[in-house]
Amino acid sequence: MTGTLAPTKPLTAQDRCDRCGAQAYVRATLSGGADLLFCAHHGRKYAESLRASGAEIYDETDKLTENRLRGEDHA
Repeated sequence: MTGTLAPTKPLTAQDRCDRCGAQAYVRATLSGGADLLFCAHHGRKYAESLRASGAEIYDETDKLTENRLRGEDHA
């Protein structure tokens, strides 16, 4: 096995922010392998410190813009 991470499974509407319970658009995979899920707001708030701790950030906040353009503002 190489040191490459497996592709991250896309987030769904059932994935919730670990901080506030809103729909998650950001996954932070910690160096130990555990995941934290965040809404766009909390993802932005914690991303810098998580990266500094060695976490990998998987950001799907672009889905928010796509949804608004289609008139599906559910976030």
